[in-house]
Amino acid sequence: MIGRLSGTAEQIEDGRCLIDVNGVGYVVLCSARSLAALPAPPARATLLVETQVREDAITLFGFIDAAERDWFRLLTTIQGVGAKVALNLLSALPPDQLASAIAASDKGAITRAPGVGPKLAARLISELRERIAAMPTGSVFAPAATSPFAALPQGPLADALSALVNLGYRRAEAEAALAAVQAEAGQDAPLDELIRGGLKRLAR
Repeated sequence: MIGRLSGTAEQIEDGRCLIDVNGVGYVVLCSARSLAALPAPPARATLLVETQVREDAITLFGFIDAAERDWFRLLTTIQGVGAKVALNLLSALPPDQLASAIAASDKGAITRAPGVGPKLAARLISELRERIAAMPTGSVFAPAATSPFAALPQGPLADALSALVNLGYRRAEAEAALAAVQAEAGQDAPLDELIRGGLKRLAR
């Protein structure tokens, strides 16, 4: 079973790339995030790989880092989430944002992924909410470096967090909700928009 490929990225297309390893070209299916992280062909590239073997085909799925690979494995354990839908989810939401959306029960963010409707989004939230703390970049108690709460927040974000905590919400839940709001509204979102959006997500 193939676990990693290191070679020359010869082609990058929508949803896939071709990696040449010592003269053998491997077609690897990837998320938009992983494809965007690859160097422009022809260039040396490395991908972590998950191999799927079926009677009629051997399919390789590639990931730019272990966090995305581990989330792919987790997502495909959920009923209704095949490899294609898992890649769509990881294309729409990188691991840290996906974890925040699940923690905040943000169905709207999750259904942005093609092939994911409200029922599947609800199932993902229900089945994964208690498991994301153990996932890379997925712990709402120890946010990833890309999270707005990796360092002590300042300005409107800090004020919004304080307001939600003072209303009785748990800090971890409030952080996840506000991270999702800021991801959609942008870094310059005003205080009132952050609070309204946070309350909306926490009420779901």
